[in-house]
Amino acid sequence: MRPDRRLRPGDQIQLIDRKDRRYLVTLAEGAEFHSHAGVIPHDQMIGQEEGIELRSTRGAAFVLYRPTLAEFVLKMKRGAQVIYPKDLGPMLLLADIFPGARVLESGIGSGALSMTMLRAGAEIHGYELRADFAARAKANVEAFLGAEAMDRYHVEERDCYEGIDVADLDRVVLDLPEPWQVVPHAAGALRSGGVIVAYTPSILQVTQFRDALEQHGFVMAETVEVLNRTWHVEGQAVRPDHRMVAHTGFLTHARRGVAASPPG
Repeated sequence: MRPDRRLRPGDQIQLIDRKDRRYLVTLAEGAEFHSHAGVIPHDQMIGQEEGIELRSTRGAAFVLYRPTLAEFVLKMKRGAQVIYPKDLGPMLLLADIFPGARVLESGIGSGALSMTMLRAGAEIHGYELRADFAARAKANVEAFLGAEAMDRYHVEERDCYEGIDVADLDRVVLDLPEPWQVVPHAAGALRSGGVIVAYTPSILQVTQFRDALEQHGFVMAETVEVLNRTWHVEGQAVRPDHRMVAHTGFLTHARRGVAASPPG
């Protein structure tokens, strides 16, 4: 049976005009979308399926789609700078997130990485120092994934540098200025073979993190950088775009080494 994909109140939608300007909207009965090009009542969108064209009160055309995760991350309300989609995908794979994975995430910011891992099926224990960032992350996660995802999203306002209370973790994922301070705690909280991943803007942060990993028995460490270059394709005019998203951050991952067997 084909699932019912009609839009409902509370759904996130994206309106795109003829100039490819994009507007993120949360549908609500009786509400209206306002722009310089006129007004569109939400009631004209509720009950419809994505892909339809709508006209504003001034005759401007808009196409309606549900936002992808990448689109939502770029348009959602932010309390802190987000990790961009070009890094979210690789982090998901480097951390090897799987359904049911028990993940400690610290530095949750606006929730972009949280919702990426939650949608992959993880259970997240989030440590965030700032109450306003924690509140914004939880609001963004619920807005995109719905209330049911909150059962797997446990956020505490605390400092990960001071320790990790969760044991037998599968993964530790960090977006912090000094991730090396977490390494000793992660070594005790991760199961053998568990994965740690850190996002760091500076290569000096990488070197200190890598030193700490080696000192605390982590193995198979690797650091990568993801560059994103789009192309202009218009008829026979095919070339790289003049601008590209180059450096945003370094992604470093490693595994907790298996503890040596006790003698005798």
